[in-house]
Amino acid sequence: MAEIKWDIKRGAGIYRAVYDTRLKRWISTGKIKAGEVDVWRSGFSGWRNPEELEELKPYFEHWEKGQLRRIRRKRLKEQPLPSKKKKIKNILIIDDEKDLCELLYDALSQRSYNVAIANTKRAAIACLKRKAPDLVFLDLKLPDGDGMKIISEIKKVSPNTIVNIISAYGSEERREEAKSKGAYSFIDKPFTEREVLRSIREFYKARVD
Repeated sequence: MAEIKWDIKRGAGIYRAVYDTRLKRWISTGKIKAGEVDVWRSGFSGWRNPEELEELKPYFEHWEKGQLRRIRRKRLKEQPLPSKKKKIKNILIIDDEKDLCELLYDALSQRSYNVAIANTKRAAIACLKRKAPDLVFLDLKLPDGDGMKIISEIKKVSPNTIVNIISAYGSEERREEAKSKGAYSFIDKPFTEREVLRSIREFYKARVD
């Protein structure tokens, strides 16, 4: 069966013998927009506006929906990111392993983060009250208490602080408990510098998506 052909009139010019599939593709991609042309084919009584024809309406609608999606995406990109929720500048490391703390301190400081260290639960609480950090790396096993109990205290002092657990005791039950108390992620020891930096990037990505 031969494909239907249309005549297309744009202003004073007439483009003849345009196949049905090409016309629909031009409409759905925006090459032909509403109000720009008239069309005619056998069975019509004269020239018609294509956007008024039932068989062509869906292709105009497809183009319009695509335009709306592009506008929404553009608006989202143009919106400034709320600094309180998006920006990480001050980081607190709570861990009794001093060598590990120094390694983390060096890795994060080199990337322009302000880093503080607490080796005990008591020191951690003092740091939190002095200045609420944007991000905490928290070990669960501390010399003067269970790190899990600090999560609620962190959230009480600073609800927007992100808590990343770092622990060698990462059972599934402990992970679930940490998340239920408000921890964002769980990093198993031993870990690499790359894993720590990736956890920060993943937080950014999750907040933007």
